[in-house]
Amino acid sequence: MTKLLPSETTIIAKIVPGYGIASGKTKDSRFPSGTLALQMPFFESSGFDFQLFHQGTLNLDFSPYSFVLGRPSYSFSDIKWSEYFPSENFSFFACCLINPLDEKRKEYPSFVYWPHPSTKPGFEQPSGVLEVLAPYIPELQYGMSLVIKSETNIISFEEKVSLTG
Repeated sequence: MTKLLPSETTIIAKIVPGYGIASGKTKDSRFPSGTLALQMPFFESSGFDFQLFHQGTLNLDFSPYSFVLGRPSYSFSDIKWSEYFPSENFSFFACCLINPLDEKRKEYPSFVYWPHPSTKPGFEQPSGVLEVLAPYIPELQYGMSLVIKSETNIISFEEKVSLTG
């Protein structure tokens, strides 16, 4: 069992299909190897090492909860990674993923990948979905649940409040 410190938060999320643009699964002539392949050199040149991560994102749906992103672990501004889009801003938020079916409860150091919505040119995520960079984890599949753990000052989760009644 994972021991939580008072400043940590966890939530269970479900793996859902994404656009396939980050990984290059969806064929788009503008980014034949995916958007991450084009973005990585900019991040790596500023000290963010992508070597530990699978070249794609996990799309994790944690609805009906909402999230608050706090202090990013890495931030990059004005990144002109594609000739087809204007410059973008990106932030990465440290977290760990845990397969709840794994008896050993192995933790996979990961990062929420956050292209800032104010500069992102499309491919918007639903409000209850976060994209996560993680090491390759072979047993994962769509519909499976994962635990996301983070420090509350980096990412926190809360129940959505309905204003109708």
